[in-house]
Amino acid sequence: MAQQQMTSYDRRMHALMNRADAGSFRRSAARRRAVVCAHIALTAGAVAAWLATVVGESTWGVLVMFGLLVPWCVATGIINGTTRGLLELRPRALDERQRAERDRVRARAQQIMLWLLLAAVAGTGVAGFSGVEVKALVFQVMFCALVTHWLMPMWVAALSVRDEPADEPADGLA
Repeated sequence: MAQQQMTSYDRRMHALMNRADAGSFRRSAARRRAVVCAHIALTAGAVAAWLATVVGESTWGVLVMFGLLVPWCVATGIINGTTRGLLELRPRALDERQRAERDRVRARAQQIMLWLLLAAVAGTGVAGFSGVEVKALVFQVMFCALVTHWLMPMWVAALSVRDEPADEPADGLA
């Protein structure tokens, strides 16, 4: 029934997110973990470069950000392909099982973010009590929390994808 309500945009995005190109990454949990770790490292590098540009007024950060942009986009595309667009497709392009999985992923990401925010508040509080100028830290911590909040569902979705069964032999013999 959901297929009947899909627009041409929904059909194109569904086809894009379900291409066979991501199959090699989709089949192995180790490969998915490696891509997620690479994406986290690329994100951390880009955030650090941006903060160095904004807070530290360093011009090299702009070059680093642009250098990390293409690999970050490739890793994001691989993650979206391994999750089959779970978080990118409109609800009408997903079946009931996928919508339930999307809700589980978002709930798990929210739980993780709760603990990360608690750690950020505690860390900033400890820094404030130890004499560090907290005003300088607040923007940086909040920006990192914003980026993490934005990307956490995608990371959780990629890490929670189940392995696909191996391809069956062509002649049907095992």
